[in-house]
This record gives sequence, C-alpha cells and structure tokens, in this order.
Amino acid sequence: MPRDIHQHPVNISNFRAYLIGRLSMVLSQYAMMLVIGWQTYNIARETMSASASAAQLGFIGLAQFVPLFLLTPITGWVADHHDRRYIARYSVALQALCAAVLALATYEGWISLPLIFFIAALLGVARAFSGPALSALAPNLVPRQVLPNAIAISSVAWQSGMIIGPAIGGYVYAIAPTAAYGVSAGLFSVALLCLFLIGKVSRPQRDISRRPIAQMIDGLAYVRRNRLVLATITLDLFAVLLAGATALLPIYARDILHVGSAGLGHLAAAPAIGAGLTALWFSFRPLKYEVGLKMLGAVVIFGVATVTFGLSTWMPLSLVCLVVLGSADMFSVYIRQSLIQLHTPDEMRGRVSSVSQLTISASNELGEAESGFLAALVGPVAAVVLGGVGAIAITLAWARIFPELRLARSFDPPDIASERRSTENVT
Repeated sequence: MPRDIHQHPVNISNFRAYLIGRLSMVLSQYAMMLVIGWQTYNIARETMSASASAAQLGFIGLAQFVPLFLLTPITGWVADHHDRRYIARYSVALQALCAAVLALATYEGWISLPLIFFIAALLGVARAFSGPALSALAPNLVPRQVLPNAIAISSVAWQSGMIIGPAIGGYVYAIAPTAAYGVSAGLFSVALLCLFLIGKVSRPQRDISRRPIAQMIDGLAYVRRNRLVLATITLDLFAVLLAGATALLPIYARDILHVGSAGLGHLAAAPAIGAGLTALWFSFRPLKYEVGLKMLGAVVIFGVATVTFGLSTWMPLSLVCLVVLGSADMFSVYIRQSLIQLHTPDEMRGRVSSVSQLTISASNELGEAESGFLAALVGPVAAVVLGGVGAIAITLAWARIFPELRLARSFDPPDIASERRSTENVT
C-alpha cells in the first residue's frame, strides 16, 4: 500500500505553507472588512442620519461585490490556465498595499468615504483573482488519497479566518484605528511569504482547442449540470445573502446595544468562538455520514440564531446567538466546500471555484449591501429578523427542490461511493 495514503496533509511542506498563507490572508481580509464598515459608518454619522449611514454600509458591500461579479468568468479561466501560485501572490500583494494605504490615511487624518470606497473596489478585484486560484491550488499540493482531508482542513482554515478575522479587527481598532490596518498589512505580508514558499506543483493540462470564452462558460455549465454542486452553491447564496446580521454589527454596537467599539470586538469575536469550537470538534471527529441532511440542519439553526440576535437588546443573549450562528456557519461551510471540491474534476476547479466564490461574495458583500439598504428602509432589527426567517424558508425550499442534498450520504462522488460500498460488502 503506498505510504502517501497514511500521510497527513499538514506534514506536506507545500500544503503547510499554503494553509498558513491562506489563513493569514482570510484573517486579514475579514478584519479589514469589519474595520472598513465601522469606519464608514462613523464617518457617515458625522454628517448623515442613521438611515443614510446604514445605506453607506450597503454601498461598501456593493463596491466590493461589483468587481468580483464582473471578473468571475475571467478569473476562473485564468486560474485553470496559468500558475495558480503567481496569481495568488500578485493578488495578496495588492491587498497588502490597500491595507497600508488605509493605515497611512487613518494615521495622517485624510481618510474619507471616497477613499474607502475606492480601496474597497480594489480589494474586490484582488479577491476575485485570489479566491479561485487558492481554492483550485489546494488539491494540487497533496496526493489524491489524502485530498478529502486536505480540502476539509483548508475549508476549516478559510471559515475560521472569515469569522475570527472580524474579532481581530474589532479588538485592535478599539486600541488604535491605525493599528487595525497595520495588523492587516502584516498578515497579508505573512500570507505573501508563505505563498513564495510553495514550490513547483503539477498543473492541469491546458485546453487550447477551444476559445477562452467557451471555456469560461464551461464552469457555469458544469455547475448547472451537477445538481448537487448547484444546490450546495445556491443554498449558501440565498440563505447567507438574506441573513446578513454580521454586516450590521456596527449599528448594533453603537445604536442598539450601546457597547461602542470595545463591544463591537466582543460581538465580532462571538461567531469566531462558535466557529473555533466547531473546527476543533471536526479535527477530532471528522464528519463522514449524512452530510447533506446535516448541512440543511445547520443552515436552519443559522437562521434561527439570526432571528434571535435581531430581536435581542441584551448583550449576553446577543453574544450567545452569535456563537451559535458562527458554529452553524462553520458546520455548513465545511460540508459545502468539501462537496464542491470533491465533485469537481481538477481541470475545472478554477472555473467552478470562481462560481463558488461569486456566490460566497454575493452572500457576504452583496448580503452586506442588502442588509444595509434594508436597514435604511425598515430599520436594522426588522432587516435582521426578516433575513433569518428568509434563510430558514430557503433551506426548507431547497430540501424539497434539490433532493440530492438530502440524499448526499458522504463526501464521495457517486462512482467512488459505489466502489467503497462494494469493497465494504466484500469485506
């Protein structure tokens, strides 16, 4: 039996550098997103009403989403036809530069809404390229036998960074606004160093027989044909798009719970605690069976926690709700990312990852826009509660529309799952 079968992904130097780099990058990205939102809301409140300031949070989300939406077909094709390491390095370097500019502008006192919106758009461009490249790179770094474990670890690192990052941003901003961007720039630098430590890796064979535009469309066509991948991607899109409670944390911290920037750090840390505990559980007890039903259940819990948080005016209850929300989100993302990667051939992973990233960004950045605009119209509490109810309704509808979700017993594609069952029966 090959030795690689028993090799843990973390023991592979290329994957270890990748894992640390990706975690550092995502931590920095989401720390910056929270700080940018908080700074935007506070600057706007100096001259605008509460509803108009809430709308600015919507515009910030939109500024990051539009570049990604426009570039998605291109970035997926680029990730499948060029060295994914170099794509990731260039995009991380651009994000580090953005963090440095915001740190300098905050320190010197010339930070402004137009500058923040411009930087947000640049960050959207950088993330449009880094997401597909990094997602598609992970399977190239380990043997096929340990790929499921590597994907799970990578997904947990990504989700942990996405939820822990805002906590870092909130706490450091409470100490010094400039330091928050400085920490982000430092984390991006760590990520860049790690990406340079990744040696040469295998790349999928390039298809030169067809035009690039036709190949870009292939990613969308594959997602549409594979109903499990389609269901998984769109469930996250609509559920998290509606339930964007974390986008409104600056409003809750300042105007509803009245806990200020220090309290904002606690609110941002709460989902991180839930996500961290869930990730720790998976590290000891990897999920193997009934993954589809468990993902659906996790999204329902996510919606219930969102509704309860929206109605709460008591800080301890709000923190508990966010802990549960973060745990449920980690649970569902762990399953979703594993299903998408394992059900997609390597030569398509860049393009399918770009479609997946588009839905993730739609559910996050566009979700921020939706939450901000809705909060401006009906108030933040109603916006959060309606979003949570919508997430629950979407989950129940998807369970009926896509029976493939309910029937997904394990992470294995149908052919491998059938082979494994046959082997177990023979044994």
